[in-house]
Amino acid sequence: MHTRSAKYTLSPASPACSEVRAGLWQLVPGLRARALHLVGNAAQADDLVQDTIERALRFEAQFVSGSSLRAWASSILFSVFVTRFRRARRERTALRVLASDPNAWTLPDDQRPDAYVALTRSTTASLDALPPGFKAAIEMVDVEGQTYRDAAGALGVPVGTVMSRLHRGRRMLKESLAA
Repeated sequence: MHTRSAKYTLSPASPACSEVRAGLWQLVPGLRARALHLVGNAAQADDLVQDTIERALRFEAQFVSGSSLRAWASSILFSVFVTRFRRARRERTALRVLASDPNAWTLPDDQRPDAYVALTRSTTASLDALPPGFKAAIEMVDVEGQTYRDAAGALGVPVGTVMSRLHRGRRMLKESLAA
């Protein structure tokens, strides 16, 4: 059986315990609840909270006294979550490429298989039928894995426009594929 007390070694009773450390100890249950909501798995939530506490302690000097420790710790937790999510997505993409070509990791970047090739003919045809702005947004973000910010920079539009085009473009693509 997994116990939380064994996972977290932070103790407010320590004589060298700072205000931040004591505050973090009190925030652990709330951070765990938020982490559990984000990942949906108790073990992963515990790992996420542990990494959050570790990062908070490492950057303890950056905490502004008098500001909200709860907000600071929550932003660290969310940042760690997003970093883990992006890393997992990169790993899945790498595994998919390696599954199609076990020697792909030895090829230069410009010769690696493109994720676009993996799309079915009907998906490619439906994507090609979209208006240019919607097609470009979907290709950059969903197919190539670019961030909204990078896609917005490449398209010369605000990030909100990219998000809007993605939403509407995905809906059009879904309707086209359902027909």
